[in-house]
Amino acid sequence: MGKVTVDDIALFLEEIFPLDNGEDYDNCGLIAGDREQTVKACVLSLDTTSKAVKCAVKNKAEMLISHHPLIFGGILSVTEDDYKGRLLRDLIKHDISNYACHTNLDMTDNYGNYAIAEALCGVEIKPLEGCSCGVVCEQGYINYMNLGQFIKYVENNLNSSGCISICDGNRKVSKIFCQGGAFDEASIPAIIDSDVDTVISGEIKHHICVLLDELGISTIIAGHSATEQVYLPKLKKTLEEQFEGVEFIVNYNDEKNSK
Repeated sequence: MGKVTVDDIALFLEEIFPLDNGEDYDNCGLIAGDREQTVKACVLSLDTTSKAVKCAVKNKAEMLISHHPLIFGGILSVTEDDYKGRLLRDLIKHDISNYACHTNLDMTDNYGNYAIAEALCGVEIKPLEGCSCGVVCEQGYINYMNLGQFIKYVENNLNSSGCISICDGNRKVSKIFCQGGAFDEASIPAIIDSDVDTVISGEIKHHICVLLDELGISTIIAGHSATEQVYLPKLKKTLEEQFEGVEFIVNYNDEKNSK
């Protein structure tokens, strides 16, 4: 393959994660930069942060792809007075294009939420019928872990700083629903109908945890970042296979662990 441009990568991402699949409130796509710019190195990050931009500058990257968009809604100025203005000025100053694939990625279950289930060694992974975003899977072990054991397993496999659950640790974990980021309450009827016994998400409101607990469904809150950073290595592999001449670096907001 010859030179790769920002537009080449953007169009490829939009084939996998169509922009029309994103929520109306969202801001997916090219946030800042030049579509004709040649890309030799690209940083992947959950958010566009100062650490992510520093990682891009350090690696002489021409592009930074984030999950969460830097700009939500209107922006009245780009100055040093606030962090978004500073980040945008740094990106422009160093000729780094910024692209976001957010809810259009979230809505592509065979990519985003599958990555969570795969990280937990789930089997028979499939989208949950009647739910716009989320997958179900079976716990992939002959000797099933109970909820208390499984929570420790989730923490280790998703690199979570700590899971929260209000449920009895002795409960069984068999059929699992995975939904990265924030839990969508509209998923509850489909979860009930599918005989799911355990729900894993990044954020779940307390009253929803209580409601599901009363229905005999356990909840595990693993953290927004933990349930979404698991997407990044999978995205890196996909992009590396498509653009062999480009170096893709994953930034975990921790310079030591970025690679």
